[in-house]
Amino acid sequence: MRLAHINSKYVCGVDLHGQSKYICVMNKEGETLLHKNMKNDFNSFINSVARFMPDISVGVESMHSYYWLADACIDNNIPFFLGHPYYMKSIHGGKTKNDKIDSKKIADLMRSNHFPVGFIYPKHMRATRDLLRRRIRFMKIRAEAYAHIQTIFRQLCMNISPKDVKNKKERRLLIDKVDDLQIKSSIEMNLNLIDFFDVQLGNVEKQIREMAKYHDRTSLNILLTVPGIGDMMSLVILYEIGDINRFPSQQDFSSYARLVKCERSSANKKFKGGFQKIGNPYLKWAFGEIIIHAPTFSSYIKDFYDRLIARTGKPKARAIITHKFGVAVFNMLKHKEVFNEKRFVQFNMNQ
Repeated sequence: MRLAHINSKYVCGVDLHGQSKYICVMNKEGETLLHKNMKNDFNSFINSVARFMPDISVGVESMHSYYWLADACIDNNIPFFLGHPYYMKSIHGGKTKNDKIDSKKIADLMRSNHFPVGFIYPKHMRATRDLLRRRIRFMKIRAEAYAHIQTIFRQLCMNISPKDVKNKKERRLLIDKVDDLQIKSSIEMNLNLIDFFDVQLGNVEKQIREMAKYHDRTSLNILLTVPGIGDMMSLVILYEIGDINRFPSQQDFSSYARLVKCERSSANKKFKGGFQKIGNPYLKWAFGEIIIHAPTFSSYIKDFYDRLIARTGKPKARAIITHKFGVAVFNMLKHKEVFNEKRFVQFNMNQ
């Protein structure tokens, strides 16, 4: 957790919502100078805090619609701080909770330099990152349709392989394998969904390849040297990271990518687990996908992975090697080095 150091004379805590916000302006001594509710409009906001300009900072707890306020503040040279939602627990800890109280607590955290900051993602890369995230969601919906068709046939004791469902030319023949009209309809709906998302994903991926230009081309080429990683997965990793230099160490990066478990202790007793949702779920998914494909492209990694499974079991082996890939990618991007599979396997066998 990193705390902001705010030196402005005034602080403005904003409890932001989709269509409205509650603002609280305080001085460093904790005196409330402005406390009001207003609609989401930057002109009305700037008019309300004009008398405190230019010595004011704005803080918002991270939520889905913070983009417009962050961009407007940055464009107008107003210091803007984005609060990390998981660490701002004091906002939700009181017996009474409402927008007025929340905005005041945000301002209190800011003036006392206890405001946990999150990363304000660069505006020029944001649209591509969000489109990549939407692509992942579409892929998961399509995968659910694949799985549901296979489930239907298992219920009828008629086993089919994933290749039968993914074969675009012949998968419509699956409908004729059953007699019940309702089951036919269920299979057909899933196939219609798959066909729809095949087209949509193809269009999205083409657009991403054409428009994804705000990344480091050198870093992309470095990532493409990892066995089993393609151009779309490389772009997902690059755009989710943003700037690798914002992570001081590989431990910080692994934690952000949800590749390690948190350890908690009390009275000399250690407990593992908890707070597993702090971090980036898309990076966790991306590194989990690498190990699915990497053994196919690298015999060294396959042998290492098989030995790891034999020694620890598949779930733990998967967690270990996923973390190792995260560490490898961090060092590759940090030091601008390509992936060396022999060194990767040799280093990990010595751990």
